[in-house]
Amino acid sequence: MIRITAYRKKHVASTQNSFQVPVHPSLLKRTIDIRRGMSWAGIGFKVRPSCAESSASLKSIGSTKSKAIGLLDVDIYGPSIPKMMNLRGAPELSESNLMRPLLNYGISCMSMGFLVEETAPVVWRGLMVMSAVEKLIRQVDWGQLDYLVIDMPPGTGDVQLSVSQNIPISGAVVVSTPQDIALMDAHKGAEMFRKVNVPVLGLIQNMSVFQCPKCKHETHIFGADGAKKLAKTLGLDVLGDIPLHLNIREASDSGQPIVFSQPQSHEAKAYLRIAAEVVKRLPPPPV
Repeated sequence: MIRITAYRKKHVASTQNSFQVPVHPSLLKRTIDIRRGMSWAGIGFKVRPSCAESSASLKSIGSTKSKAIGLLDVDIYGPSIPKMMNLRGAPELSESNLMRPLLNYGISCMSMGFLVEETAPVVWRGLMVMSAVEKLIRQVDWGQLDYLVIDMPPGTGDVQLSVSQNIPISGAVVVSTPQDIALMDAHKGAEMFRKVNVPVLGLIQNMSVFQCPKCKHETHIFGADGAKKLAKTLGLDVLGDIPLHLNIREASDSGQPIVFSQPQSHEAKAYLRIAAEVVKRLPPPPV
């Protein structure tokens, strides 16, 4: 049995303008949906750093540094945002019985990983998963956000449709490695967003190239320019390339986003450029 836990904090004034669905557009100005494509030798292979790093990058670039940013992880079966954002513990409950997001690096975070034990597998059928997604969407006190980044799992199933149809999404970003099998999933994800009338802002090509740290030779382990070819087919832009690099893996595992821990590195600058491209393509916030 999996135990879901949240704690009530006494004597906490309820926050006005809390984010709940349905939500007034002025309270949640821009919502960015990041969908991960996955596949590696037939085995699910996460490209999760793009989601945590994208949120951190929004907090780092000049035009959005002072903005209020939230990160919502709706991957029920494999939540890893708590580790990547170096957050632990159960969320507290406000007097209005809403969960308060956990905060680190100036980013408000909510994830299924805060509600279950770290090593407990979530062995649930569809209805229970949808109930959990509903809880993460409707029962969180976000306060007043400028950007909410939603980390979506791969696929085009109930979770993706529920989020896309219940939250006013300003734009979606599809992340994929350059290999053909992953791009098949990415193509389906982009088409799903179009069918539910969510603007697709572009594609991110993850693990685009590996550079040998000794001889500096570059190898395209997952293929070259696969996302660029798909973007051309879909009539979209490639927002940027993220290399396959040890620094990114180490930063993710230690819960220290590379844009904060190594802000001058080439890898951090790649994320920052992508964040700037995403912000440039978002529609203006409602007045």
